Amino acid sequence: MTEASTLVRAARKSRRLTQEQLAELSNIDQGSVSRSERGRDADFSTIDRLLAGAGHRLYSAPTRRDDAATAVAEIRERLRGSDKDRALRALLQLNDNLVAEHGLVRGILGLAEPESTKDQAWDAAIAAFVAWRLGEEGIPLPTWVDERERFLAEPRTLEVDPADPVPPPSEVPPDFAKRGVLAWRDTFASV
Repeated sequence: MTEASTLVRAARKSRRLTQEQLAELSNIDQGSVSRSERGRDADFSTIDRLLAGAGHRLYSAPTRRDDAATAVAEIRERLRGSDKDRALRALLQLNDNLVAEHGLVRGILGLAEPESTKDQAWDAAIAAFVAWRLGEEGIPLPTWVDERERFLAEPRTLEVDPADPVPPPSEVPPDFAKRGVLAWRDTFASV
């Protein structure tokens, strides 16, 4: 389930706003924006005003699965702690969450633009998952999945296990190959 802090931050960043700009648009002080993004001011009316200031609305979907923005928050923390194995598990959980839902709910899980993980290969992989899984159902893709920073100039792996061989192109899902992420297709099969 997405936390209010993740929603506010994702909404602000999707519009390329600073906290000060969002505060002005929402008619709320910048301190409240900061507290909301840190999860310290989760009053519904504040969150609603901040989302509206960024041009978004809050909707509810019948799911308890985490969306891409929430999954990325965990991936970013795992990468920051140099724990690529657990980052990969969080990435695989995002895949499972997307596969488990259908139609509009699947689309909602990929809608909010996640913050960067600070590793372009991981950012590209996240965009690839959302594009792949939404594309399976013909759901329109959110614009963030095709932004330039979601593509690698030189193809590479996620470098989770240096002993893993690089997959041949035939074993890389097309949305991953398009973004330059060399990952084995069978890595993403649910068990």
